[in-house]
Amino acid sequence: MEYVVGSAVVAVLVGVPAIVLWRVLRGRRELGTSPAERATFETLHTASLAGPPLRAGLTDDGAERASRHLRALLNAPAVAIADAERLLVYDGEGDDHHAERAFEHAAATLEDGRTQVLTLDCDLLECPIRQAVVVPLTTDDRVVGALIAYSQSASAGLVRAAQEVAGWVDSQLELAELDRSRTRLMEAEVRALRAQISPHFIYNSLTTIASFVRTDPERARELLLEFADFTRYSFRRHGEFTTLAEELRSIDRYLILERARFGDQLQVTLRIAPEVLPVAVPFLCLQPLVENAVRHGLESRNGVGRITIVAEDAGAECRISVEDDGLGMDPDRLRLILAGEIVPAGGVGLANVDERLRQVYGDEYGLVVETGEGAGTKVNIRLPKYHPGVSAR
Repeated sequence: MEYVVGSAVVAVLVGVPAIVLWRVLRGRRELGTSPAERATFETLHTASLAGPPLRAGLTDDGAERASRHLRALLNAPAVAIADAERLLVYDGEGDDHHAERAFEHAAATLEDGRTQVLTLDCDLLECPIRQAVVVPLTTDDRVVGALIAYSQSASAGLVRAAQEVAGWVDSQLELAELDRSRTRLMEAEVRALRAQISPHFIYNSLTTIASFVRTDPERARELLLEFADFTRYSFRRHGEFTTLAEELRSIDRYLILERARFGDQLQVTLRIAPEVLPVAVPFLCLQPLVENAVRHGLESRNGVGRITIVAEDAGAECRISVEDDGLGMDPDRLRLILAGEIVPAGGVGLANVDERLRQVYGDEYGLVVETGEGAGTKVNIRLPKYHPGVSAR
């Protein structure tokens, strides 16, 4: 009986791809059979090619890479793009004589933000360009540049098309500005996190190192090198992301310094799957959780304190937990901390980490915290192994 059921399942599964493939092939034959459909698909494809270069903002490289696609969208002999200060690119026919005056063509539009239709002086009879449509490019209601469409005749259709394409370019530039704002916000949050971590940790570390200077100079030297490596990593100025391996290496340095202070009272267990070590993670996303476990979980209790750090491979995700058997906290207070309604004295960024994770990956990837008064604390993180825009370059 089990064999028959299994065979039936296999037969069904084998049949499904054949049906799907037939539908796909049939769909390909039917795709774009009318001129209107083909034109629509070509327009959308061209727009998709022009978009990515503009997501870096109005730059020389982005304008140059996008210009030929914008020219195709407008079906114009030539296009030019200028920012508020200079011509970024001229693409198409007439570049040997119209390009040198293209920024002049944009001047009035850059000044008053209005669409202009210009009649151009050109002595070359064979030149296909006699008029230009100049349309403003704006972000946040500011004129930041101009798109110029050149043609034999500036028809009403070309004017409308240029305005529509300029509006689409505006949306790409606004997305670029949002990306830059997000980056600046994350950098500001990392700076704030460093400010929270640094004074407490620096004071305790230097005090511990000083205590070894006379009794064990070699040990003091080793700890000082660990301290230097830790602070070098924590205060680096490049990249929003790092690898899990680098983050764990920094945590190991931190724990070496803390174990020098606590001695045998601090016991640490790590269970790390090698497969997740290359995963890109937000910079300083785990360090604050470990410091939080040490400070609020162990410093205020008597006896041995234990911290367990686990990183597991879970298919498309990496699952990480930081657990301590310390004092724990009231769950209602924790909710207020994560919501930013309470800022604990000397806090080390639990809410900061939660907010940064949600900004990068979405709300479903925020911190999940298990805690209770006298029950210790376990902080859980889920991270996708691959996510658009996340790279430990």
